[in-house]
Amino acid sequence: MANDFYSGIYNPDVLSCIANLSNDEVFTPPDVANAMLDMLPQELFESTETTFLDPACKSGVFLREIAKRLIVARFPGYKESIELIDDKNDKGVALTEDEKHYMKEFKSGIDHIFHEQLFGIAITELTSLLSRRGVYCSKFPNGEYSISHFDDAEGNIRFKRINHRWKDGKCVFCGASKSQYDRDKSFETHAYEWIHTTKPEEILKMKFDVIISNPPYQLSDGGNAASASPLYHLFVQQAMKLNPRYLSMIIPARWYAGGKGLDNFRNLMLNNCHIKEMVDVANSADCFPGVNIAGGICYFIWEKGYVGKCNVVNMKDGVYVSEEQRALNEFAYFVRNNTALSIIRKVLNKNETLLSNSVFSRNYFSLPTTVIGNDKKGNGQIEVLTSKGTIYVNKSIVADNNNVLGKYKVIITYAMSGGNKPTSDGNYQVISSLMTLGIDEACTETYLIIGTFDKKQDAANLVSYASTKFFRFLLLQALSSIHITKDKFCFVPIQNFSKSWDDSKLYTKYGLSQDEIEHIDSMIKPMEIGGALDE
Repeated sequence: MANDFYSGIYNPDVLSCIANLSNDEVFTPPDVANAMLDMLPQELFESTETTFLDPACKSGVFLREIAKRLIVARFPGYKESIELIDDKNDKGVALTEDEKHYMKEFKSGIDHIFHEQLFGIAITELTSLLSRRGVYCSKFPNGEYSISHFDDAEGNIRFKRINHRWKDGKCVFCGASKSQYDRDKSFETHAYEWIHTTKPEEILKMKFDVIISNPPYQLSDGGNAASASPLYHLFVQQAMKLNPRYLSMIIPARWYAGGKGLDNFRNLMLNNCHIKEMVDVANSADCFPGVNIAGGICYFIWEKGYVGKCNVVNMKDGVYVSEEQRALNEFAYFVRNNTALSIIRKVLNKNETLLSNSVFSRNYFSLPTTVIGNDKKGNGQIEVLTSKGTIYVNKSIVADNNNVLGKYKVIITYAMSGGNKPTSDGNYQVISSLMTLGIDEACTETYLIIGTFDKKQDAANLVSYASTKFFRFLLLQALSSIHITKDKFCFVPIQNFSKSWDDSKLYTKYGLSQDEIEHIDSMIKPMEIGGALDE
């Protein structure tokens, strides 16, 4: 018997080296799995009755790391004891009765842990083999090399091929596109068992004390381009249905302020008083090296018996930099950073009108990106800014319900600069193509109108304000995807645009501390203003 099941076999640890299948199926590094396990009460690992489930096994890392803790808790110092016994066996020296008894108890304890306490549901046939190899040290738990012998080749890590249930070209459970996932049996369906049922309790027909996982993040829904629907929230919701004592998952943070079809899930999470602690990681590479997930990630601990505020922890560069006990539902969107929350509170305490009340909805002029125009201006035509340059179209096709064509219009691109991912320096520009359109000038849906003015100088003053780090920092706090919509300006106050603004004036106006100023400076990169004012 190996001295240490896992360290002796994995050197280097294969679960640290394994490559991700895709950004949607991200493998969890062992150190991250252990950080999540550290959030649980450690006495759970001392009990022989605690049961654990990973409903989205990919590498088996959670079950493997749990197994390590259970073994150490039940047999403290077992490595040294096993080494002495193995050494005796190698030399042909007879074991004492106590040593024989220890080995019998050890074998019985190992079997109990792997048969009665650890359970998993793999997401694909491939990951079922990876998980069994990671947990049992053999992809066949009924083989001679398995840590604990099972009567079948599945052990307690099951995989069952599930078919999607189609309706109107989409799966009713996960939203997958029939055209992409109604496949031949030789291909994976990616119909994950855990979320393709209304009764997850019937899958294994047992209760669990701890459900812990890193679920698949999204699946193509057959929409335009690379359109995809999130999946991770479905795994969380299914787990909550089982009402375990503890639930912990690591998921994308896009649910904080957006995400396709995530409004109900956001309300569920923000108003959930059972979330005891949540670790926010703005740069996903801090947890998943080489993987850049727009909006970052988070992991949390949900405790059935807990009712109260959540301890929100911010992590950067692998270090926990701040934490604060607070209600998750203080605002309609979750403010991820504790220092940012302090700044927002100071801003909102001024009770000023917010820019979300005046920014226009996307595609105000009803000009799609595909609009066709002329290279030169003709009679009755106006200038239109597109993503590819300037064209001229008939004024009659341009919608203008609020009569803003005759005003100066400050615009930004609808898509966030950098795709809501930090630069190599770890900061954000947030907005791009900040400029002013003149009178009788319009734009396509590529751009968003954030303000209109009768005076050119007032428009210039909004441009100066929008270029500040202060403005872009507040906007960033409500962004979780690449799209900037009018509701995302909910933390940005309107200023007096009869004068220009810079960061120094704004920091003084809102009474920001030096730490808060330094935090903004570290998060937001300087920005050059693009675009000129026309007479």
